[in-house]
Amino acid sequence: MESRGRKRTEVVAGLICRNDRVLVCQRSCNAAFPLKWEFPGGKVERREQLENALRRELREELGIEIDNAEKIRHYQYTYTTGFKVNLTFFRIQKYRGRLKNLVFQKIVWVKFTELLQFDFLEGDRILIQELVDLGAARLLTMPLARNQ
Repeated sequence: MESRGRKRTEVVAGLICRNDRVLVCQRSCNAAFPLKWEFPGGKVERREQLENALRRELREELGIEIDNAEKIRHYQYTYTTGFKVNLTFFRIQKYRGRLKNLVFQKIVWVKFTELLQFDFLEGDRILIQELVDLGAARLLTMPLARNQ
């Protein structure tokens, strides 16, 4: 049982890759963590499998369909507010449909080397630092090695 009765929220995110770029999204000004940048995805609903949650979220946020997603990283993070999440990141190299911004303030394709220039959600920063330190190409082609 979590301390102080706080349960961890399951969250999935997709790294949609195209050439040497990845899609990043800026949360709207009315959302929790307003105007922070993130990888698209969201909360997993009760009894929903992680990949199904990712499919649903990407359909709702970007209007795309994915066939398969490869898990590349999983870890737990606790925000300074006490909000606790289990974060699971997936690599997505192919999708169907025309990418549309359905919920975000802004979406942009950026080079992996530029990720540190964006004000990302705190929980995403661990993965972003690994992408920079290890090199995005290496991390994104490795099987899930660490499960912290």
